[in-house]
Amino acid sequence: MTNQQIQLVKQTWKLLREVDPAVLGDVFYGRLFFKYPMLRPMFKGPMANQYQKFIDMLSIIVARIDRPDTIAQEIGAMARSHAGYGVQPHHYEDVKDALLWTLERGLGADWNADVQQAWIACYDALTHAMLQEE
Repeated sequence: MTNQQIQLVKQTWKLLREVDPAVLGDVFYGRLFFKYPMLRPMFKGPMANQYQKFIDMLSIIVARIDRPDTIAQEIGAMARSHAGYGVQPHHYEDVKDALLWTLERGLGADWNADVQQAWIACYDALTHAMLQEE
């Protein structure tokens, strides 16, 4: 990721961080399960917990995106837990699609091609790191 992309991800996440995690999580998972219903069975228990975990992990990743070595442990743990739930490499593209859709709706007028490319670079770097850990 370029420095500009890192700054765009950080700035736009700061805007979305103001949104209630239940709302943001509901929009993201609603989109994910609507487009990819086969993923729903991977999520057990109350979704409110999942919403909070989703927001917390994104916050950690974004906060340290410019220092990837400081989140290696979290990425490794996340990769192992996802593999344990049955996540396959092709599922990462489904999640990416839902995440970008959610970000676009959440950011509204602050969403543009540069922001989109920054988030794609961020997500692709994270996915690459997670797949290396499996």
